[in-house]
Amino acid sequence: MKFKNITLFILLVSTFAIAQEIKYNETEINIPTNTVTLKGTLLTPNSEKKCELVILIPGSGPTDRDGNNVMMKNNSLKLLAEGLASNNIATYRFDKSVLSYTKEDKATIDSLTFDVFIEEAKSVIQYFKNTHNYSKIIVTGHSQGSLVGLIASKNNSDGFISIAGAGRTIDEVLVEQISKQAPFLKDETERVLSELKKGNTVDEFNPMLISIFNKSVQPFLISWIKYNPQIELKKLTIPVLIINGTNDIQVAISEAELLHAANSTSELVIIENMNHIFKEIKGDVNENMSSYTNPDLPIMTNLITSIVEFIKE
Repeated sequence: MKFKNITLFILLVSTFAIAQEIKYNETEINIPTNTVTLKGTLLTPNSEKKCELVILIPGSGPTDRDGNNVMMKNNSLKLLAEGLASNNIATYRFDKSVLSYTKEDKATIDSLTFDVFIEEAKSVIQYFKNTHNYSKIIVTGHSQGSLVGLIASKNNSDGFISIAGAGRTIDEVLVEQISKQAPFLKDETERVLSELKKGNTVDEFNPMLISIFNKSVQPFLISWIKYNPQIELKKLTIPVLIINGTNDIQVAISEAELLHAANSTSELVIIENMNHIFKEIKGDVNENMSSYTNPDLPIMTNLITSIVEFIKE
């Protein structure tokens, strides 16, 4: 009787181990660009057949390959990459180039423009195209990375996915955000942005706007403002998937709808209760914000399913 119980125990443990078996291999891949060498992680499904590759482009700020920064750890991009790899889709995610610089490189960091991010994304796409290891290359951009990936994808990839990407130019987005948070700064915000749109930097402005219009950031904003996501999306002739969540407190559903309207062949998926970092939120804004620092909270399976279905069509 005891023997049978031990045998059953071993069988159960073995079955569990098989169920938990990792379905992909993990490799560190560093890709040289004209600016820096990007550091990233490639997840490759355990399959002899060629599979699709999704290149994940992170959002704004000093965001790493996992979707984290020094202030927030939520593992949003890491969990998405692993979820796709478990569905036989290879993924590559990388640290934003600003994380490769040191404090001594401040002058270089201050000279970065939006175009630098685009060229770096193109270098990543070309690197994997040159390997000829994948049946398709799909570029997926999150938040600010949506516009970066959108422009980099033109004539360069087999598909594009936008997750929580803005549908308007950054100046329009900033004016709306400031109008809601500090209405008395709206006119000043519009004045500064008007000059930046002309390519002019601004020396004097309300000190309360320093976090947005710091002199060192203005060249980056100037290069960013010139790109209209709707106009850029119209240029794409490849399959496009646009995703947004109903509980995204950073990017409204209306932004995704603007993108969808700009490209009549695109697919639009709105995921109920998903927030900006792919987590399910059914409570208030406090629950939403707390998820930004909870790496153990899983991302929504609907997100993974939507992407897998789009790619496998």
